[in-house]
Amino acid sequence: MLESLFGSINKERVLFFIYARNQGHAREIARFYACSLTPLQRQLEILEHGGILVSSLVGRTRLYTFNPRYPLLSEVTALIEKALTFYPEEERTRLQMERQRPRRAGKPL
Repeated sequence: MLESLFGSINKERVLFFIYARNQGHAREIARFYACSLTPLQRQLEILEHGGILVSSLVGRTRLYTFNPRYPLLSEVTALIEKALTFYPEEERTRLQMERQRPRRAGKPL
């Protein structure tokens, strides 16, 4: 839907996923959308370099979240929120689903 504005369907996917779940990593996003990992990693790097996203290492996984210091964050999130209202209900529900199975006991983060 916002592909023409963002310039890439993968950038749109990344932003929608992180907006809906508050954080995400490349492999999780690729599995969710059933697409290749490399283009998503590239878009995550571009968004981080642009200051929209920030990342942190949790174990060996790089988690991405929105940068709270980004000056246009409220406008970007408002645009994403508005665009999500045009998505089918089942897609929005799927985006907002959390992990169903708990982590294995003793597994490091």
